[in-house]
Amino acid sequence: MEPRAHHVVIGFFTLAAVAAALLFALWLGKSSGDTEWAWYRVGFDHPVGGLAEGNPVLYSGVNIGTVEDLTLAPENPAHVRALVRVDKSVPIRKNTKAGLVMANITGSMSIQFTGGSPDSPIIPGDRSNPPLIQAQPSTISNLLSNSETLLTKADQLLASANNLLSEDNLDNVAGILENTRIASEALVASRDDLLALMAQFDSAGVRTEEAAIKVSAAADRASAVLDDGVEPVLISLNTAIQTLQPTLDRLNQLSADNGQALDQGLQGIGELGPTLRELRGTLRNLNSFTRKLEQDTFGTLLGEDSIKEYRE
Repeated sequence: MEPRAHHVVIGFFTLAAVAAALLFALWLGKSSGDTEWAWYRVGFDHPVGGLAEGNPVLYSGVNIGTVEDLTLAPENPAHVRALVRVDKSVPIRKNTKAGLVMANITGSMSIQFTGGSPDSPIIPGDRSNPPLIQAQPSTISNLLSNSETLLTKADQLLASANNLLSEDNLDNVAGILENTRIASEALVASRDDLLALMAQFDSAGVRTEEAAIKVSAAADRASAVLDDGVEPVLISLNTAIQTLQPTLDRLNQLSADNGQALDQGLQGIGELGPTLRELRGTLRNLNSFTRKLEQDTFGTLLGEDSIKEYRE
């Protein structure tokens, strides 16, 4: 009787578990059936790897629905259209944004709605004609879409690194390092000469500084001489020029006013030239006659010797 009692107890608990499961399923179905849904299409212009039917739809991280269908856009197969249903009590507004987020570490993706200001109008989600909401590219989707390009560039980088580290280049690098070592040893060997050269440079710098100080002092003295000696002379010259300027202006005015008279006077002076020459000759003859008269008064007056003209 005892084994039969155990079987009865096990059967009873089994029936109770099945009944509880059926009741939970009925409650869940009734709860799901009581929920009113709004339907939308989310458009993606990039690959949606990891997104599948039945994946959750989130609003700011809270589950509000599921992905019901995934299709390619008929006008452009590179674009994807995801049909989603969300709880109608959650307002999907005109400025609400949609995008992909990673659901777990396995790579499964979910659609997430964010944003939506209260003053923006609500978009009604009609099952027969669901409105289209264009998804924003997410960081994860960009990373996934660009992963192939990144891998290609990484492969090119590795190839360039291999070329850089080829045997010829390694030999060249080894030669450069050897030359650097030899140059360093030569510098160490000539350290005393370098120190002496640096001392000479230091001494030359000191002498250059002293010469610069002397030149600066000479320049200061020259500036003082110019300020004390030349500047007063220049001021006096400037004053004299300013004093003579009215006289020069007056002479210019007189020359302009009497230009015609001056021209006529100069012409008259030119015409006096022949008369003056004749007068000079006459004076010479008179001077000769006077000397003869002094030497021989009577003979000269009696006309014994005719008057002769002497010309120099």
